[in-house]
Amino acid sequence: MQVLGIETSCDETAAAVVAADATSAGPGAILSNVVLSQIEKHQAFGGVVPEIAARAHVEALDGIVAAALGDAATELADIDGIAVTAGPGLIGGVIVGVMTAKALAFATGKPLIAVNHLEGHALTARLTDGVHFPFLLFLVSGGHSQILLVRGLGDYERWGTTIDDAIGEAFDKTAKLLDLGFPGGPAVERAAADGDAGRFELPRPLLNRAGLDMSFAGLKTAVRLAAERHSPLDRRAVSDLCAGFQEAIADILAHRLERAIAHYRSHYAGSAPTIVLAGGVAANQVLGARLDAVASEAGAHLIVPPQNLCTDNAAMIAWAGAERLARGQDDGLGFAPRSRWPLDETAAPVLGHGKHGVKV
Repeated sequence: MQVLGIETSCDETAAAVVAADATSAGPGAILSNVVLSQIEKHQAFGGVVPEIAARAHVEALDGIVAAALGDAATELADIDGIAVTAGPGLIGGVIVGVMTAKALAFATGKPLIAVNHLEGHALTARLTDGVHFPFLLFLVSGGHSQILLVRGLGDYERWGTTIDDAIGEAFDKTAKLLDLGFPGGPAVERAAADGDAGRFELPRPLLNRAGLDMSFAGLKTAVRLAAERHSPLDRRAVSDLCAGFQEAIADILAHRLERAIAHYRSHYAGSAPTIVLAGGVAANQVLGARLDAVASEAGAHLIVPPQNLCTDNAAMIAWAGAERLARGQDDGLGFAPRSRWPLDETAAPVLGHGKHGVKV
């Protein structure tokens, strides 16, 4: 089974072809994975401009799809299904991908699978490592910071989320504050490499509160106040601030992972979970190493997909489509793009980004 995937939810225009067996239990084979970054188009603004992103998708997507098919040495006639990110994301970009996928499905008569972008991240470890259900998902990206129990395909229970900024958003805003450029996550990680994490006293929000929810807005504000107190900042001060910020994030995530593992054990008779770290922030080596240490100490197993599959890509969308196609899903041409699409649609909303977690 070969599935074409299309991803245009933010600032990467991407297409890929993935091969799977009839059950799609994983692992699968990535036959092609073409990603066109728009970083240069957005750098001057310090963040992604939705209209610029959507226009860039329009200009590039047809060529990217053709390149993905060419790299896979296949043709549309040989594709078994077309999967596309139908949300959540910047709605202009999502519409571009969905309309392109609908056109291809209509022209070829192939099944069309509407994929939740977050489910693409969630299932990547099944593509790469054949991870079995259930598992814990730690989703950390520019727009999402969530801890979820993944019981099966489409069966998600959110245990914790950010109540304000997502982790990636906090990284990007910190980088912009310190004039480190865009994208902010890699820039902060590079600057922190030779910094003194103990020089500036920064908070660890919500660590004394029950549950698994997270907060990063106050940490971001503390970095801004420290920068203002020590202005003008030299290179050393910038590195130290970045190191302190990154260590605070690591402390928060490590604390929440410890609690999540304990909560999982209470659900599954003491068994240790497989933990999947997914999303763009999962590419941060320092955070990955810290969470791996926490998992190892608890007797759990942490899986982090390769860096090129942590950031937005179409291989993960093609794989999620393959899993759903194997179960007979065909969404047809009637579905509408969604700017918001939570994995756990039963969780009660909160004021910030995301939903309330469980009490732990």
